[in-house]
Amino acid sequence: MESHGRTVDVGMTQDDTQDALLKLLSEYDGGVLTTLKADGRPQLSNVNHAYDPDERTLRVSVTDPRAKTRNMRRDPRVSYHVTSADRWAYTVVEGTADLTPVAQDPHDETVEELIRLYRSVRGEHPDWDDYRAAMVRDQRLVLRIRVERVYGLPRR
Repeated sequence: MESHGRTVDVGMTQDDTQDALLKLLSEYDGGVLTTLKADGRPQLSNVNHAYDPDERTLRVSVTDPRAKTRNMRRDPRVSYHVTSADRWAYTVVEGTADLTPVAQDPHDETVEELIRLYRSVRGEHPDWDDYRAAMVRDQRLVLRIRVERVYGLPRR
């Protein structure tokens, strides 16, 4: 037990604490992604995510030229923080960044995954052709974080 919460190694048997911590990832679609700068200090970004509990994987849409993406290409260790609306419960996931290729064509696999991600966070888009073109123009890709370790303070 940590002083401010419980730590759970996801390789361990599933338990109620782990379930409660991971549940926050499904209840909220926004959080803080932490990557490491070249000097070792953390770089934090507010992002939206989709969580797949069966795969224990978070997905985030990111752009190739941004600092967080450059950081993850250099050092793939990441942390992701989600908090409840009342800020009393929180979950921190640690994992290794897995980055898709940058979207190159409106119909490539990266764009298809970005569409699935968008649908799971926001629902249907009013103009999928425009969305597809924007993903290529914006140099978007998908960050996947498989939950390797989780800690935090679950709801009581």
